[in-house]
Amino acid sequence: MSLSYENICAFLYREANYLDDRDWDSWLALYDENCTFWMPAWDDDGELTEDPQSEISLIYYGRRAGLEDRIYRIRTERSSATIPDTRTTHMIANVLVLEQDDKQIKLRFNWHTTSVRYNHTDHFSGTSFYTLDVTGASPIIKEKKVVLKTDYIRHVIDVYHI
Repeated sequence: MSLSYENICAFLYREANYLDDRDWDSWLALYDENCTFWMPAWDDDGELTEDPQSEISLIYYGRRAGLEDRIYRIRTERSSATIPDTRTTHMIANVLVLEQDDKQIKLRFNWHTTSVRYNHTDHFSGTSFYTLDVTGASPIIKEKKVVLKTDYIRHVIDVYHI
């Protein structure tokens, strides 16, 4: 399947809306069973870590099952990071298609998320890199790498912040 730029953007906006609406089932359905979801950390020299298996990461899931477990904890109030509920608004900009063929699309974009919790507003921003599988009826995320640019944070950051 070949996706137009507008359809690629619509896919990204849909994911952002699912996070803002806390529509966890729809959000999880965007991810392949064997997806990787990675947010590397910045090291002491100001460089991103490169290997989630041997270096520190802010978030790393090697399969969708990890994301499913995270959402289970959010839904069942077994996550102190999400009590009380956090309200978010995601903004996406500068979507750039890096590679595209009949099987996959590689892209990058910048994002900004506003988060409200405990009557305090936090702002997170960064750049995301996706690999989408486009061989099925609708795109599915195979790889998601999130570079958090505002990594000096006052509390736990979670999948819905990015």
